Amino acid sequence: MTRRPLTFEHSIVITASPDAVLAAFFDPAALMVWWDTVRSVTIRRPLGVYAIEWRNTPFSDELLGTLGGVFYGTVMEFRPCREFFLADAYWLPPQADPFGPMALEVTCRVEGPATRLKVRQSGSDDGVRWQRYYALISAGWEASLDELKRYLEKGGRPSAPAT
Repeated sequence: MTRRPLTFEHSIVITASPDAVLAAFFDPAALMVWWDTVRSVTIRRPLGVYAIEWRNTPFSDELLGTLGGVFYGTVMEFRPCREFFLADAYWLPPQADPFGPMALEVTCRVEGPATRLKVRQSGSDDGVRWQRYYALISAGWEASLDELKRYLEKGGRPSAPAT
């Protein structure tokens, strides 16, 4: 029996340009609003760093420990107004062993007056810890992407530096 790694996939329509949607994944101020980060270093180009940090939670998951910590990876591909791809991504929880390697794919496609954003995160294992991790990030991603939609549709303007 071949084991398949776990995957999270979600798609959402946002009334904003594809460039604004992608810029929100790289702008530190925007990331603080929609993804609740405390710090980030994100570079929109191949081999760029993508590192974000969240506050440690005041609670502890019985399997994963305290949540928060750092997520980082390498930008392997960045196509303005279209997509980016992170490889060798890891989550470093505050009190538990790292999760990784993972991949993160973010794509944008114009859909009428809006943009269809698709996020896909895939991991390298399917064990019990990984199942719990994906259960938690699925809910977290969906809530964060809803917040991204609210942020952009209420006039949030992430900066989009030249690549």
